[in-house]
Amino acid sequence: MSEGFKPVKLYEENLRLKITKGSMDGRKLRELRKNALKDMKFWEEQANSLTWFKGWNNILEWNPPFARWFVDGLINASYNILDKHMETNVKNKIAILWEGENEERRKLTYNDLYIQVNKFANGLKKLGIGKGDRITIYLPMIPELPIAMLASARLGAIHSIIFSGFSAQSIADRINNSQSKVVITADGGYRRGKVIKLKEIVDDAIRSCDSIKNVITFNRTNIDTPINSIDKKWDDIVNNADDYCEPENVESNHPLFILYTSGTTGKPKGVVHGTGGYLTYAYSTTKWIFDIKPNDVYWCTADIGWVTGHTYIVYGPMLHGATTIMYEGAPDYPKVDRFWSIIEKYKVSILYTTPTALRMFMRFGNQYPESHDLSSLRLLGTVGEPINPKVWQWYYKIIGNERCPIVDTWWQTETGAAMISGVPGIELVPMKPGSATFPMPGIDAVIFDEEGKEVPPNTKGYLAIRKPWPGMLLTLWNDDEKYRQVYWSRFPNMYYPGDYALIDDDGYLWLLGRADDVLKVAGHRIGTAELESALVSHESVAEAAVGSKPHDIKGESIIAFLVLREGYTSNEELKNVIVDHMRNVVGPIATPEEIYFVNKLPKTRSGKIMRRLLRAVVNESPIGDITTMEDSTAIDEVKKAYDDLKKTIR
Repeated sequence: MSEGFKPVKLYEENLRLKITKGSMDGRKLRELRKNALKDMKFWEEQANSLTWFKGWNNILEWNPPFARWFVDGLINASYNILDKHMETNVKNKIAILWEGENEERRKLTYNDLYIQVNKFANGLKKLGIGKGDRITIYLPMIPELPIAMLASARLGAIHSIIFSGFSAQSIADRINNSQSKVVITADGGYRRGKVIKLKEIVDDAIRSCDSIKNVITFNRTNIDTPINSIDKKWDDIVNNADDYCEPENVESNHPLFILYTSGTTGKPKGVVHGTGGYLTYAYSTTKWIFDIKPNDVYWCTADIGWVTGHTYIVYGPMLHGATTIMYEGAPDYPKVDRFWSIIEKYKVSILYTTPTALRMFMRFGNQYPESHDLSSLRLLGTVGEPINPKVWQWYYKIIGNERCPIVDTWWQTETGAAMISGVPGIELVPMKPGSATFPMPGIDAVIFDEEGKEVPPNTKGYLAIRKPWPGMLLTLWNDDEKYRQVYWSRFPNMYYPGDYALIDDDGYLWLLGRADDVLKVAGHRIGTAELESALVSHESVAEAAVGSKPHDIKGESIIAFLVLREGYTSNEELKNVIVDHMRNVVGPIATPEEIYFVNKLPKTRSGKIMRRLLRAVVNESPIGDITTMEDSTAIDEVKKAYDDLKKTIR
């Protein structure tokens, strides 16, 4: 880290003072965090909130970097989510409010889920699926997705969910790594009015997958699909099945699921999460962060194909007997007010979404959320990336009407659940727009420099976690050595998430983007998140994506792709204004070498900007796989903007 480089001013002082609720000193939270780090029995108390068939002998066996939580305890995830509610009033409470993109609607109570999960588990058992077998799930956002997950868990099988936007080759890679026996899919799923033919994609994928014995297909769209010898229909699996399946008692560290996550290089890594530790952490963080009440209607807008959906659509909320929304389609289809319409219709009280989605909605204008009754909302959350202070303010003022706390959560596939966030379920401390606030109780977060020395406040560095926690991954599937190298070698015996952060004078944590999304310009390290935040703080900019290209003198030069707000026109004058803005807000070192104005940015269907595609365009290198892109025309826009500027330069 170069000396003398000052971080962006990350929040406005007046907002820091104005937006405060609850205790001004956070005394209760501070005391709990202190005790949680000091005494391992803290986690034992949390685990006791679950139902165990047999108690554990040791809270933790720590053989760095491998942790085993609640050793020899016996548990079942499906039992904890369903069976335990059958003796309470939750039995007849709505578990899932589902809305399809085509406005189909379904309501499932916890009793409905219980029956369907048991039936499907018995159907899987007849196909020879049992404890330890892997099941690949490739479904759209329909209730059958959590049903399949919980049926797998009931048998002690290990589910591997693949986001329904992935290609046949991506599916094959994951199946071959996990050696799944069964694929569960649908004939198709709806996206922006079109049918995505999921079964055809699966059939293409499994041509190179010798481990697959059966493909189970749910009829979602009524399109014709090829029928092969290994095919089974969902309805045939459940129609004649018994409505009770004995839950398998599994040891606490038995794998619950594998979830594949991409790295900067190589094939996706199979992150393995255990059962007892993961459920304990999912239950606790859901309680702390969302403070779920019996009458809440909770909506996490993620796809279950990602870890956010695993933890905060299915496992966390359902352990608490919550009512959760599932929505199948695109957030702005068929109209740009779809999100706000859903909130009004179902009287959503907790909304958990992404900064990417919020930036998109900001661009459409305030008139859309303001035309809907959002008064049911009481808590707002964000996930997936650092939130720009300006977006935070819009979320707070326009969506929450300046009365809803915002929890800005930081975590990863590997961490299992949120690691840094505000915790209204414990104590609502003063909020700072753009800060993830504090580590969860029991999470020992620290910021290091290049040499592994702890840095003083307000100094950018590398985030690390010093102690194990129950939600952490067990390992990478069939690759203990890679697990050790990727996550535990940067700082000895500490988990290194690969993120850039700082802690301010008040102890608040600020996430500044991936460490591998850090540019080195003339010897200075600058995080892309920091630059994008500064760009979006200009009144004309709705969205920003920053990358780099080689520079003979500086090493790297900054490039920026910008989506403008309505009412602004792209021209050289505006470009110069934005350059001056960057020089003033961050400093001369942050001056973009090139600025491209586009109507949309290439994003995955989960809303993440595909920065590698931007780098590929400006460096004139191969684009590569774009199967997960939400809108394939976005890359054409980027290419056109680049080509037009190149012609101008010539």
